[in-house]
Amino acid sequence: MTAQITFYISQIIGKNYVSDDGTILGKIKDFLIDQSSLPGMESEPVRPRVVAIKVKKENEIRILDFTSFEIIKIKRKLKITCLEVHDILPETFLNSLWLAENILDKQIVDINGRKLVRANDIRMVMIPAGTYALAVDVGMEGLLRRLGMDKPIQTVLDPFKADIPGKFILWDDIAAVDFSNSNIKLAKSSSKLKTLHPSDLADIIEDLDKSTRTYFFASLDEEQAADVLEEMEPHAQIHIVESLPVEKVADVLEKMPADEVADLLDALAEDKAEKLLEEMEKESSEEVRELLEYPDNFVGSLMTTDFYAFMDELTVTETIDELRRLQPEPAHIYTIIVTDRNERFLSSISLGELVVADPSKPLKEIMNKNAISVFDDDQVDSLAELVSKYNLLAVPVINKNREMEGIVVVEDIVEDLLSKRKTR
Repeated sequence: MTAQITFYISQIIGKNYVSDDGTILGKIKDFLIDQSSLPGMESEPVRPRVVAIKVKKENEIRILDFTSFEIIKIKRKLKITCLEVHDILPETFLNSLWLAENILDKQIVDINGRKLVRANDIRMVMIPAGTYALAVDVGMEGLLRRLGMDKPIQTVLDPFKADIPGKFILWDDIAAVDFSNSNIKLAKSSSKLKTLHPSDLADIIEDLDKSTRTYFFASLDEEQAADVLEEMEPHAQIHIVESLPVEKVADVLEKMPADEVADLLDALAEDKAEKLLEEMEKESSEEVRELLEYPDNFVGSLMTTDFYAFMDELTVTETIDELRRLQPEPAHIYTIIVTDRNERFLSSISLGELVVADPSKPLKEIMNKNAISVFDDDQVDSLAELVSKYNLLAVPVINKNREMEGIVVVEDIVEDLLSKRKTR
């Protein structure tokens, strides 16, 4: 056998394979790769090895063991020989994947580029140790190769010393997303996708067709699904919510900030929103219902109820220790709220001010005595000027009894202004 032969899957699919004496046995339909890590090498990059081949003779489809196949190049043409015929069960390999069925011509995720791309071809290599998938061709060269036009066009470009643009993504840097028509486990792709920021993942899911979008979103765990749903555009959020079972959606919504859930449910049909609220846990549901009661032009409609309040007698050290114990999401601690013994609002302290303050001082000595706040029934339009004037990251929201209701973060104010501008 030649030490190494590289080829493309497009050069093999649909071609005849022959016996050792040259008799045509049938046509090649697909390659099955095993993506499992080798024992003791779980931390190493996976080199997916071809373990089986799908073939067709007349109307009969068979799955054969690939170890008895050989691929050789003769005058730039590939010859595929089957030395012995051994049927094999694909179920033998738990983390397997049909290349042509699930990768070729499908949308895949470029992990490094954080975007969807189309798999035009797959580069393979055959060495004495086996045959492996090396990279996915997502460039123009791969597309033209599939059409049989790469060589004629390259001939035209040669006098100009130009090449057809090519682009490859190594196998370790891709994740397949469309497994909706197979029983393939998503473990490997999911582990890669979890490395992406929820915002990037949201963009990718939005670019998928509707059926794949739903299937892929449903494969995420609840925590990741909540982070991703929060980042998605309203039209995509609505599609996801309406496509999945109420129970599944309710579990995800419970992991999201109440204000984000309220905004989402406000865009749904009233009966659908009510079903979701009834399915959610009582505490989460009641929090969302309270926010939904605010008219759109009230500050309360923009606020989040995720904030952290501490009594004014606590020291800086005690407050920081408590924050470390609680381990809040960074987005929930723009501002630390200071209250009195009756839980009435006194002031707010930015996280930066807290960190640089004297550790031994109580909060009442470092807080701003002329605190800025708004009432929950104030007009939303008043927020932008307030944030700009005082350079605030978040504005505390109180009721008429000076009890904390929530905070409005600057991001939500900007989003509200932008949405109003779009509708004008």
